[in-house]
Amino acid sequence: MARIAGVNIPTAKRVVIALQYIHGIGPALAGQIMEKAGLPLAKRVSQLTEDEVVRIREIIDREHKVEGDLRREVAMNIKRLMDLGCYRGLRHRKGLPVRGQRTHTNARTRKGRGRAIAGKKIATKK
Repeated sequence: MARIAGVNIPTAKRVVIALQYIHGIGPALAGQIMEKAGLPLAKRVSQLTEDEVVRIREIIDREHKVEGDLRREVAMNIKRLMDLGCYRGLRHRKGLPVRGQRTHTNARTRKGRGRAIAGKKIATKK
C-alpha cells in the first residue's frame, strides 16, 4: 500500500482513481499528475515502483495544496468571513445555506432535522 500526502491509497485500483482518495485531488488533477510523472493512465498502484511513487509524491508536494493544508486554508477562509460579520459569514455562523438557496422548504442538510413547534396549528381551507 502506497502512502502519498499522509493517505494510504488502495493497492488494487488504477493510480488515477487511487489519487482521488487524497482530499483536494479530483479526476482532472489526478490525470495531470500522472501526465507530469510520465506514467500511463492504465497503471495500477500495485505495479508502481518506489521511484514512481516518489515522483508522484514530489509533484503533489511541490505543486498542489492537499489534505491538511487545504482543509486548514478552507477553515481559515470561513473563519475570516465569520469574523468580518459579512452576510456569508453570518450564514456560516447560523448554520444556514450560504449561497442563496431557499430555506422555507428544503435546506435540511444545513439546518438539521425538522422540529415541531408546540401550539402551531395547520390552517385548513373550508
